[in-house]
Amino acid sequence: MQRILSIVTKEFIQLRRDRRSLAMVIVIPIVQLTIFGYALSTDIKNVSLVLWDASNTAESRELIESFRHEEFFSIKYYATNYDDVTSLLESGAAKVALVIPPDFSRKLRRGEEAVVQFLADGSDPTVAIQAVSTASSLAQSKGIALVAQSKGGQELAAPLTLQPRVWYNPTMKSAIFYLPGLVGVIVQMLTVMLTAFAVVRERETGTIEQLNVTPLRRGELVVGKLIPYIIIAYIQITLVLTGAVVVFGMPMNGNVALLLALASVFLMFSLGIGLLISTVSRSQFQAMQLSVMVLLPSILLSGFVFPIESMPRVIQWISALLPLTYFLRIVRGIVVKGVGMEYLWGDTIILTIMGVLTIILAASRVRKTLG
Repeated sequence: MQRILSIVTKEFIQLRRDRRSLAMVIVIPIVQLTIFGYALSTDIKNVSLVLWDASNTAESRELIESFRHEEFFSIKYYATNYDDVTSLLESGAAKVALVIPPDFSRKLRRGEEAVVQFLADGSDPTVAIQAVSTASSLAQSKGIALVAQSKGGQELAAPLTLQPRVWYNPTMKSAIFYLPGLVGVIVQMLTVMLTAFAVVRERETGTIEQLNVTPLRRGELVVGKLIPYIIIAYIQITLVLTGAVVVFGMPMNGNVALLLALASVFLMFSLGIGLLISTVSRSQFQAMQLSVMVLLPSILLSGFVFPIESMPRVIQWISALLPLTYFLRIVRGIVVKGVGMEYLWGDTIILTIMGVLTIILAASRVRKTLG
């Protein structure tokens, strides 16, 4: 027992001397608990809504106010035609749309059935199901109130009908939402973990000195280390996409070549951040801890599981700093909606800037580490 206690004491002394590892053990759980405690919730709210009021009457404005006062919806866009509505839904800027026809008020006043169209983005079935249910309840309640008001308080069946239509995923299958997202999550997880050990492994095995005496330039060394992982990453993407389509029946509505091309932009960040972790870590344990610290927020705060709109404002700002947030929009846009570059250029530009900056920072750290 005394010998065992001696080993235990030695391990605690080593951990105390390794300030970086000790800080990770204490700080990381506290930071993650604070962020995820506020961010993770199954309550959906602030779903972005695009409105097209072709009636523009007192009755239509009353219906709009009922949606405006409902916490579930957030009216962020106003359209003047179907092209605007379609564009906002396909780009992912809006999740649902409310279309009020020109004859809405006239039919209500005549006691005829007034149909209001409600469009939902089914690529996220959880949001779409609750959105359709909430919108139907609001329309039914408002219809009864309008009829009662026009008939002197007499309760009648409301002639207001909500016509819901679910786009991109009419059957509301959850797999269509999660499977495209898994492409980004799996690729980022594996590439970050693999490259995170690239330099630190050389340091631990003692081969870093051998690299220093070779005629290789620092840039050549960085490129040489990244190329194998780029090849591995594309093999991973191909395997995941093939398995999702063949085994799980995931639809592929867009251009596969475009998806693979834009994946290269996301890989710049994943490989760069992994290499950066490798240069600031003194051991493979530290590299693993830092990798988890990067990957876990990306998975939980990027919209892969929980809608970003439902998160607190501060957490949404953090989500905007995560490259996976933008890559998930790209993947789901191509795979589920079949959209092209005209709807993806904004996310692509942001992702490119993040990737280039990360690669530059990682390369400078490698030069400093090996210099």
